[in-house]
Amino acid sequence: MTDQTLSLPLTERPAAIRPSTSYWSGVRRRLARDPVTMICAAILLVILAAVIFAPLLFPLDPYKTSMIRRLKPPGTPGFLLGTDELGRDMLARLIHGGRLSLFMGFAPVLVATCIGATLGIIAGYAGGAVNMGIMRIMDVFYAFPSVLLAVAISGALGPGIINGLFALTLVFIPPITRVAESVTTQIRAQDFVDAARATGASATRIVTGHVLSNVAGPILVYAAGLISVSIIIASGLSFLGLGVSPPTPEWGLMLSAMRQAIYVAPVNAVLPGAMIFIVSICFNMMSDGVRSAMDVRA
Repeated sequence: MTDQTLSLPLTERPAAIRPSTSYWSGVRRRLARDPVTMICAAILLVILAAVIFAPLLFPLDPYKTSMIRRLKPPGTPGFLLGTDELGRDMLARLIHGGRLSLFMGFAPVLVATCIGATLGIIAGYAGGAVNMGIMRIMDVFYAFPSVLLAVAISGALGPGIINGLFALTLVFIPPITRVAESVTTQIRAQDFVDAARATGASATRIVTGHVLSNVAGPILVYAAGLISVSIIIASGLSFLGLGVSPPTPEWGLMLSAMRQAIYVAPVNAVLPGAMIFIVSICFNMMSDGVRSAMDVRA
């Protein structure tokens, strides 16, 4: 490389000697140029901060009842978002209920991702009878819609947080397994995997050193999109009486309890549903933005 070449601006240097930009730097740059993803991420961060630091920011009792303060409208002095059917502060219950609702969204997806990704990578890399056995078992779960399967499992096990988490985890393992298996099957056929085999690398080393790093991105992006689905299904279970038990604040349970007051206090009644909608749509939009940013063709 000559001194004259080095003196040229970066844009005028030959392509072979231009400094390469890392893949993840490009992903961050594309995300920063996506206003929808950034706005959704900011909204989720605000909600998460409010939920995590609820006792410090809003030292209100979400369980305190008062029959003389029933169904107060939003803006009532001392009750920014009004009260529910038992006179409990809606703001306090929405914030404290967000803890459980978000936990029911994250925890099942996290556990299902660990299990499903492991099964999918094993099935995709091993192929043959191993792939057939694992994927046919997953296909059994695909015979039922996700909501119906979650309701059936929760109904058989009974209401409760633990049973709800177990039902949601079983619902999300099959789709994550299928995504992991599909991506792993494509990666397995790449030249760098054949080269690793030719050097005598073990299957474990190839999977952990080459396959996992390439399949982790698509799996995590897909799993992020399932968080909103998990929140909606968990809220639906609580709405049907198969999830959280009263008086624990949870958005689905609050929506169920307030549905009888829809004509008396419509704003109060729709607040839990509005929170479910906002969080779910933000997770969906952010997941789509990350997926587009990670697309190398972008």
